[in-house]
Amino acid sequence: MINIIAVVIAIASVLATLGHLGYLALLNNAAGKRAGGAPIAQYVRSRWALAGGTTAASLFAWLLTSGGPFLDVVSMIIAVGSGAVATKALQSTQAKYRSGG
Repeated sequence: MINIIAVVIAIASVLATLGHLGYLALLNNAAGKRAGGAPIAQYVRSRWALAGGTTAASLFAWLLTSGGPFLDVVSMIIAVGSGAVATKALQSTQAKYRSGG
């Protein structure tokens, strides 16, 4: 039972981190097409390491779910941490560059 919970948490974490990566990719693409988009592109470049690190951590957590119950608990801790960091970073980036409203 604990394995199913760990897998669900790990998958949610991977989805959150991929959402952050995707948003940065879209923002970088839009900045490259706009005149004066250099500051945004520079900001996105500074965020790639965080996005890549959280994605790697969440994928590692998913990999750990193939172990025993102890590794399931470790994977849940890693997945929750990386998912929370990615979600917070995504919200921060969205708040900074949100248009309209």
